[in-house]
This record gives sequence, C-alpha cells and structure tokens, in this order.
Amino acid sequence: MKKENTILLNEISLTISSYAMQAMLYEVSCAPSPGLVSPVSNGAHKDMDYFTFIDSSVVLSKYFALFVQEGYSNKSCKEIFRSIRAIGIMAEEEMFINTKGVNTHKGMLFLMGIACAATGKALYDNQSFSDIQSIIKEMTKGIVDKELLPLRESLNLSHGEKLFLKYKNEGVRGEVEKGMPTVFDYALEFYKENMELSLNNRLVNTLIKIMAICNDTTILHRHNPQTLEEVKQKAQDILSIGGMRSYQGREKINELSTEFIERNISPGGSADLLAITVFFYFVEKHMS
Repeated sequence: MKKENTILLNEISLTISSYAMQAMLYEVSCAPSPGLVSPVSNGAHKDMDYFTFIDSSVVLSKYFALFVQEGYSNKSCKEIFRSIRAIGIMAEEEMFINTKGVNTHKGMLFLMGIACAATGKALYDNQSFSDIQSIIKEMTKGIVDKELLPLRESLNLSHGEKLFLKYKNEGVRGEVEKGMPTVFDYALEFYKENMELSLNNRLVNTLIKIMAICNDTTILHRHNPQTLEEVKQKAQDILSIGGMRSYQGREKINELSTEFIERNISPGGSADLLAITVFFYFVEKHMS
C-alpha cells in the first residue's frame, strides 16, 4: 500500500486559505466580466470554461494552506519567499495535470501564494493588516533586477518574460515588488465603497476599476500596447458614466463583453488582481 506524506496544517492556515479559495471562486462567478470566463460565458477563451476553473481551484486549495503555513513562522521574509516558490512549482504542475495543460491560474497562483504567505507572516508576528504590504515588498525585494533585467532571448521564456524583453512591462513581478499597489492603493478601497451594490455588481464594478489602471500582460500577450491603452480608456469611460451603478454603464459593459469575444481580448491579469482584492478584503475583516 502506498504511503502518503502527512502534513499537519494549523487552524490559521486553513482559515486564511479558505478566504483565498472564496475569493477565486467569486472572481470567476461574476458576470458580465468582459473577455473572461464566467458561469454564462467562456469569454475570449476557447480552451477553458467555468468548470475548468473549478477543477483548477480545487487542486490549488491545499497549496494556499501551505503558503499561509510557510509564512506563519519565524523565518525571514526572503526565506519564506524561497520556500513558497518551491511549493508554487508543485502546485503549478498539479494544476496543469488537472486541467490537461490549460493555464487557468498561473498568474493567480503567483500572486495569491505571496498574499497568503505575507498574511501568515503578519499574523505570526502579531502585526496589523496595514503591515502586509511592507511584508510583500520585503519578500520580493529585488525580483525585477534579479529575474527580468538579465533576461536574454530564449525559447524557454514565459509569456511575462517575453513581454518584458519586448515592452519592458514588469508584469506580476513588478506588481509584487511594489507591494501590489493596484490592490492596496486603488481596488480594495473601491471594493469597499461599492458595498451597497449586489455582490455580483460590486465584483464587476471593481473588475472594471482594475482594468482602467492595470498594465495587463494577458492583453499585451495577445495584442499590443495600443490595445492595452484602448482597454484601459474604455474601462475608465465606463466608470465615468457610473459603471454597474447606472443603466448606461451596465449596457456598455455588456457591449464590451461582446466586443472582447470578437477581438479575442482577455483581461486575465485584471481578473487575478480582482481575486487578490477580495482575498485581502476578507483578511482585513478577519484581522480586525
């Protein structure tokens, strides 16, 4: 009989990881989400659907608990970051097995792994929610200089690495090294400000807010900087007429959903940051 590895998880790791899972499922469940997978549309994706995302999320759930537990320790931020990247490689491999090679959550895994570990560290050190951003910065300090600046053309580069060489877009590495400013400086407060909306509309409205400011590498990968700037402007225009708060805004979001499918535009980076925003909303409530 095969002997399985036994890992004991503490209650804090299980609790915080449940917020990560909840946030990811919230993100994929809201609609209309232009270009993205939802329960009512595959968006601009032909290789995945809502159930693919559920399959992927379930596989990753145990790894989020491991990320939190790595952070919940007396290790330094740098030591924690090294540990969770090793765990992240295992998580990514299992994700690809379960989705039959479809990349549902690679960017999300990187961001959420860091978010979970940083939260664990803040809880272990008895720090406040406002300290988490500094922990993330400490964990990832120097990652752009170390991993992106030395890059040379290669067949083995990731999409993000190729985009850095082509456009100098720092992608998720730049986002985490700056302490996830899209989330902490913009999206989280916006999500709170929209509490009177239904949960679905609140999520969609926050997605549009993120799209208006995010240098989304998923859009860049499929298209170019001009398309990215066009998407950001369209999102800003929608917010200026009320977003999900107004009939005109909702109509424009529906039109954008149709347009993005036709043009093969997917703001996948914005979707990832929406999930991180919701995760930290839960974490802040837990810590307060």
